[in-house]
Amino acid sequence: MPYLAALLARTRRLFLALVKVMLPVMIAVRVGQEMGLVDGLGRAIAPAIGWLGLPPEAGMIWVTGVFVGVYGAIGALVGFGPTLEMSVAQFSALAAMVLFAHGVPVEQAIVRRAGASFWVTAGLRIGAALAYGTLVTWACGAAGVLADPVSFGWLQGGAQDAASGAGGLGDWLAATAFSLALTFGIIVALLMLLDLLERTGITRRITALMAPVLRVSGLPPAAAPVTTVGVLLGLTYGGALIIEEAERQRFAARTRFLALTWLSLSHSLIEDTLLFLALGADVWIVLVGRVLLTMAIVAALAAALQEPALPAGEKKRAA
Repeated sequence: MPYLAALLARTRRLFLALVKVMLPVMIAVRVGQEMGLVDGLGRAIAPAIGWLGLPPEAGMIWVTGVFVGVYGAIGALVGFGPTLEMSVAQFSALAAMVLFAHGVPVEQAIVRRAGASFWVTAGLRIGAALAYGTLVTWACGAAGVLADPVSFGWLQGGAQDAASGAGGLGDWLAATAFSLALTFGIIVALLMLLDLLERTGITRRITALMAPVLRVSGLPPAAAPVTTVGVLLGLTYGGALIIEEAERQRFAARTRFLALTWLSLSHSLIEDTLLFLALGADVWIVLVGRVLLTMAIVAALAAALQEPALPAGEKKRAA
């Protein structure tokens, strides 16, 4: 009973910290959808998306993903399904762009609460998405690979409203309540799992396995456990843990920024990646290439943000 009481108290604290950030932004995004702002922005960037080598519909799909999330992008994809024509390379590029930059208002608000700049991390996500999408479409086009067409007609059906949140207000309220309840349940399960991993020593093994990657990327090992959670399960849960760990372990600003940059660029590698693989994306583009680019960006930031050298007297005291 004391364990359960402590678990629920910690869960409630993390959940309330997330809700204070998530709910206002979710409401703002919904208002933007109702006013047609998301669709309008998608149409406005259609010419630029064409320069990337993607059809105009891809602009609306990506913008929906940026503001609403992965399932919003899939919902928009469903709407264009019968008429959308894309090659495997084009769809993989679009999928990677969505995976790099989705749910930005909500997720970067969490990042800001955890200790990194909203605008800097959001800019990194959008910039990485555009640069990577362009690289993939142009490289695959020049090499003539992944040129087979992808069919989306089979997606047409009742899943569109559920995925995109395009139903009525009642449907949106029900979906939002379910999402928050699910978040609470996942936090409970996540904290129990983390406790089990810590008690059994698995956390230390995972940290050791990640050490080579961390050395390459420049991320301090102290941030490995919570970063691993976010990378595998999602920024929402990793961000919540970083909020708590940053206060408990007093992570330096550099450590928080690098960990949150990694989570911003590559998170939920299991669920989100599998969704787009099932739709026809290429694993080397949406997973391997995305992780490699994330490592390169974080490594470059780590090199640019070197810890300040200590004076000689401070070094002796530290030793």
